[in-house]
Amino acid sequence: MPIDIQQFACLADNYGFLIHDRDTGLTASVDTPDYQAINQNLDKLGWRLTHILNTHHHFDHTGGNQALKEKWNCEVIGPAREAQRIPCIDRPVGDGDVIELGASKALVLETPGHTIGHIVYHFADDNAAFVGDTVFAMGCGRLFEGSADQMHHSLSKIAALPPNTELYCAHEYTQANAAFALSVDPHNAELQSRAAEVDRLRMDDRPTVPTTVAAELATNPFLRTWHASLKQAAGPSADDAIEIFAAIRRLKDGFKG
Repeated sequence: MPIDIQQFACLADNYGFLIHDRDTGLTASVDTPDYQAINQNLDKLGWRLTHILNTHHHFDHTGGNQALKEKWNCEVIGPAREAQRIPCIDRPVGDGDVIELGASKALVLETPGHTIGHIVYHFADDNAAFVGDTVFAMGCGRLFEGSADQMHHSLSKIAALPPNTELYCAHEYTQANAAFALSVDPHNAELQSRAAEVDRLRMDDRPTVPTTVAAELATNPFLRTWHASLKQAAGPSADDAIEIFAAIRRLKDGFKG
C-alpha cells in the first residue's frame, strides 16, 4: 500500500485523518476539524502538509483550513457544489474527478444528503474511502440539506464499493448508532455481536473507525432497507426503499435510547 494513514481523535467526537504518500512525501489532511491536533500529528510524524481534502462545508470539517493554508501553503480541494462555503478553496471537484497524491489516486464521489454538495474520496488501490458524514459505523448523516432520495442514492454508491473497502468516518458515533440499529433490527445476530464488540472497544476508549463496506452491509440499518425487519420498523405506509429509508431516518432523529 503506497499510503500511510494516521487517524486521531479530536474535538468532542471527531476523527482527523492524515494520508501520506511514502514515495513523494505528499501529505493530505481529510477535513480540518482541529488545527492544533493536525499540526501536532504532522510534527510527531515528520510530515509536511501539502493538501487538504474537504468532504463538505460544516465548520468541524473546514474550521482549520485558513490557519493550515497560512502555515503550510497547502492546496485546498473541496466539493464544487459548496465551493463558496469552503474556506481558501483552490480546486473545486465533483463526481468522477480524480485526485492524485503521489502514486495514489482518489476518485471523487458526490454523495449529497447530509449537505447538498458532500463528496467522498475513494482510494481504490488502497482499499480506503474517506466518507465524511455520509455514512457512519451502523449509521448515516442527518439530512440537513439534502433529501432522503439523495441520501439513499449516496449510500448506494458507498454500498457498491468492494466489500473490503475501509470506510473512514468522521465521527465516533458507533455506540449510539448500534443502540438504534438494535431497536429496528433486533434479531440480526451479526449486529448483536458487533454491538457487544463496540461496547468493549469503547470501554477501553478505543476507536470503532474505520469500518468496512462488508460490516455495514451486514449491520447498518440504512444500508439494509430491503430487509423485513426494517420494513416492519418503517411502518405500513412505507412502500419502497426510499420511503423505508426516510422512515428509519426519522426514527433515528427522534431516538432517545
